[in-house]
Amino acid sequence: MAAAVSSKVLYDHEGIFIHTNTEGNEDQDSLTSGCLRVIDKDGEIFVEYKPLEDDLASMLCAGKDSSSVVEWSQPDRALQPLDRQHSSETEWDMLNAVYFRKKPMINGDASNHLPTRNRRAFSFSLNDLLSIKVKKEGWSYLIPCLKDDSTLPELHFHQGGSEAFLDCLRRFVILTESAFDKSCLQVSHPNKALSQSFENLLDDTTFGLVQKFRKDPYTTTLGGFSKVTNYLFDAFKGAEVEQQERPAEEVADILSEVIPGLEINQQEEPGFEVITRIDLGLRPEVERGEPVWVEDWAKHMDSEGRMKTIQHLKQKIFKGGLCHAVRKEAWKFLLGYFPWDSTHKERESLQRTKTDEYFRMKLQWKSVSEEQEKRNSRLRDNRSLIEKDVNRTDRTNTFYEGPDNPGLIMLHDILMTYCMYDFDLGYVQGMSDLLSPILYVMESEVDAFWCFVSFMDQMHQNFEEQMQGMKTQLIQLSTLLRLLDLAFWNYLEAQDSGYLFCFRWLLILFKRELSFQDVQRLWEVMWTGLPCQNFHLLMCCAILDSEKQTIMERSYGFNEILKHINELSMKLNIEEILGKAEAICLQLKCCKDLPASVAEILGFNTDAESSQMEASDPGGQGSPEPVTGADGVETDSSSSSNQHLLEAAQDVYKLAYIS
Repeated sequence: MAAAVSSKVLYDHEGIFIHTNTEGNEDQDSLTSGCLRVIDKDGEIFVEYKPLEDDLASMLCAGKDSSSVVEWSQPDRALQPLDRQHSSETEWDMLNAVYFRKKPMINGDASNHLPTRNRRAFSFSLNDLLSIKVKKEGWSYLIPCLKDDSTLPELHFHQGGSEAFLDCLRRFVILTESAFDKSCLQVSHPNKALSQSFENLLDDTTFGLVQKFRKDPYTTTLGGFSKVTNYLFDAFKGAEVEQQERPAEEVADILSEVIPGLEINQQEEPGFEVITRIDLGLRPEVERGEPVWVEDWAKHMDSEGRMKTIQHLKQKIFKGGLCHAVRKEAWKFLLGYFPWDSTHKERESLQRTKTDEYFRMKLQWKSVSEEQEKRNSRLRDNRSLIEKDVNRTDRTNTFYEGPDNPGLIMLHDILMTYCMYDFDLGYVQGMSDLLSPILYVMESEVDAFWCFVSFMDQMHQNFEEQMQGMKTQLIQLSTLLRLLDLAFWNYLEAQDSGYLFCFRWLLILFKRELSFQDVQRLWEVMWTGLPCQNFHLLMCCAILDSEKQTIMERSYGFNEILKHINELSMKLNIEEILGKAEAICLQLKCCKDLPASVAEILGFNTDAESSQMEASDPGGQGSPEPVTGADGVETDSSSSSNQHLLEAAQDVYKLAYIS
């Protein structure tokens, strides 16, 4: 007996219209309203459109379209009777059997076997999609084109939903703007062999290291990336052999590198940009300042408790950080728990409200009985992960050392309560690293929780299963480094590094690279939002700039680079790195020909950023202009090999979900 077909609806939107009258007369008879879906059927993605008025039986029994250029074909299998369908998903499963392909015209004869509306239904595999034209006419409408040159009907999104549809497709294919037609998105398909689940690769018994991943993924993933390099590289080599066996046309497409390595979304990676050699000018010298002391903090508060000259205060915090005595109060403002313009009374009232809210959520998981928890696998799994992580988080710090430590109990309870606050995310390994310094500073369960909530709002994408935030940051880092040091960038590209060695830096914001005190200094500096957005990426560039000579002179390969970077843990000078990162920011800010993609990453093209930079550099040159060079080569910030490594980094990160 054949195995049951597994399917999952990934996108479902009604009110998608097909205009049957090309003369612009949009009476009711000239519009066909239907439902558009994207369905995952046993790992293959299908796009399906079905008019709402269609009768499913007539659609499935239809022989061919009356247009004489297309026909419906079905696999040789018996159709199940309609009375055996049990859900709308089953209905769409049956529709998956219908394919859209070109049919030659025979003697100009066109037989009409379908009613007008039934001819408008169609289905195709995403593997057959060649391009999508995106146009607007008061609303957006899309025109899919298949690889056999078949053009499907125009899909008019009168009620919106086109961007969500494209975003759904971007999860499985790469959409890039055509160099010849900006309204046309070309479709390319990533290497499936390299993007398969790391969980499946764990079945390979030839690697003892894999078993170590299965037993203790957290320590292996966050504590020793250098140990996984041989395994990852063998996976990549296997993919290279597979690529050599591809058809010549497909290999030529890959080698042409006209497609970005990995596009996150249309806004973040808007396509190609002509980039030429750019003179960045001299990198300025910058000096760090003194911490903000208690007296300094008090000078910025009026008699009712409102903070004043906030921008100047943030600038001082960015330059020198905070003394520890100020942190408990200042972090609440920096993280958004307290509004800057709130008074003492307003903050007291807010704390009372937040205290009640916190303990209501805490009571939810505290009141769950053992019998209930046996039937709640999600709560049970979260508790297990949290207990495991809490017992190994910063245990050398006096605040968390020793058995039955009150700090550990608060750490556990806050993380459990966060699972009640954010049901969708729950707990992911690594979040305890972000909470630990906050709880250490706050020394209050309630205040630490709400500050942690604000911090997680910033870091949320790092812990989401799709990991769009991590992918975006790695691509943006490549873009910045390519501009700052092309020779070093080319060297890393030759090693197929994919910046995997920076993965841990970004994942938990240098928490494992710096001492406990330096982490506090770094985070409070970064929470000011100065001197630009994504300043942490410039921190990565600054560290790599300091290490590039060693890496290149010793001809390190990928394994050696990863090992070398890991060994920098606890040896980095935070003040030197902050100073160099700030100098890089000012250097790029003053560059007259800064590429638009870089300006967007650093937020130089926003009014808010301009005002922030004026405060930190009164002699700045204003917003940079986009590059318009005519003799450059069309490139993108990442190559196809980088895509493979990014996918591998994502898979390694997913190990944190294995208990």
